[in-house]
Amino acid sequence: MWSYYGSKSKVVNHYPRPIYNKIIEPFAGSARYSLKYFDKDVLLVDKYEVVVRLWKWLQVCSPNDILKLPKLKAGDKIRREDFDCIEQAWLMGYLITNGVTTPMLTCSPWGQVVMEKQKKDIAAQLFKIKHWEIRQGDYSEIENQEATWFIDSPYKHGGDKYRFSNKKINYEYLASWSKERWGQSIVCENMKADWMDFKPVAQMNGIRYRTTEAMWTNINKNEQIQLF
Repeated sequence: MWSYYGSKSKVVNHYPRPIYNKIIEPFAGSARYSLKYFDKDVLLVDKYEVVVRLWKWLQVCSPNDILKLPKLKAGDKIRREDFDCIEQAWLMGYLITNGVTTPMLTCSPWGQVVMEKQKKDIAAQLFKIKHWEIRQGDYSEIENQEATWFIDSPYKHGGDKYRFSNKKINYEYLASWSKERWGQSIVCENMKADWMDFKPVAQMNGIRYRTTEAMWTNINKNEQIQLF
């Protein structure tokens, strides 16, 4: 719902559709895959307390709670006393700057331009997430179960900006864990990574350079069509 570093907002349509009634995102972030298929039984898990508490607040807040958030101009600062709860301030911290991992304090020119549209978009989507289960924790703690697993961990190259970054990930273990999931596994990466047999998904034009989004999946296209 909000701009987040590594979000799949621009490439989510390139990933396979879920073939199970349950979607699990072990590295939830802004959960763009689950939002696309929101009517499924969704489980979000993330280690970052801010992300988890923000999702849980969005589950219980009203559209007016979003729409009444202050309108800021470039250079304006977020002040805790202007908000009913810390989650509101955190959401604003994401709305005022593009593609960050933690909430910011100073409104950027980008934030000034798109903030009101973002508020309306979020308010209109709150109904989608009421039934979701949201947990704070590590991916390895999730019980194995039949589901569509959308595994979007911090990338081995470029995933160092998160609060819980790539520096603490054992990719050899994550590769084995991903292959052992029951059901459909979709693992996201870019083509610089070699810890699984990744295949190209889409070209991405970043601010500084172009990258190739990639994925590994345990269900090929023909099998997937048969299961729809």
